Amino acid sequence: MKGHPDTAEIAAAAARLIVEEGLDWGAAKKRAQRDLGLRRAELPGNELLEDEVRAYLDLYFADTQPAELAALRRVALAWMQRLAEFRPHLAGAVWRGTATRLSAVSIDLYCDDSKAAELALVNERVDYDTDALPREGGGEPVPVLTVASRSAELGDVVTVHLVVRDHDDLRGALKPDARGRPWRGDLAAVERLLAVEGAA
Repeated sequence: MKGHPDTAEIAAAAARLIVEEGLDWGAAKKRAQRDLGLRRAELPGNELLEDEVRAYLDLYFADTQPAELAALRRVALAWMQRLAEFRPHLAGAVWRGTATRLSAVSIDLYCDDSKAAELALVNERVDYDTDALPREGGGEPVPVLTVASRSAELGDVVTVHLVVRDHDDLRGALKPDARGRPWRGDLAAVERLLAVEGAA
């Protein structure tokens, strides 16, 4: 997917920041735009940026990234199984396949009661931090519960963001991107991904 030359340049620079420094996508776009002195240029869309991230990974991290991605997906699966009652769906780079050991795991929970997931963590004595994301289209911010999860495979602690969404948001969440690829995957879909990776 090609864009304006300046936009493509921002996407390439942002991809390096995402992979090398673990920046989130929005911050990486803005920093790349600033670093390149292209403040008037249009920021790249997520699909163009994802293409650049994949290209950067293929070029520089092809020997390490697949194992790191699989380890992160196993962390995600464990939390999705643990919180299965809240209809968990894996999102972000860990779902889309562009994550490295610097990436956080992002899991959307679709709850009838927005406090139920938080209460579940309290009952299991899980330490967590609270934050919020702006809601698309306005309205009340979307709560985010962040936990630290140890990965023996990575020998490190993985950040897991549990994004607490309304149950009614689930239908819209399953819409695919422009190429027909899903933005999220449920528990069964993540299990299938890991089964394929294990057989490779």
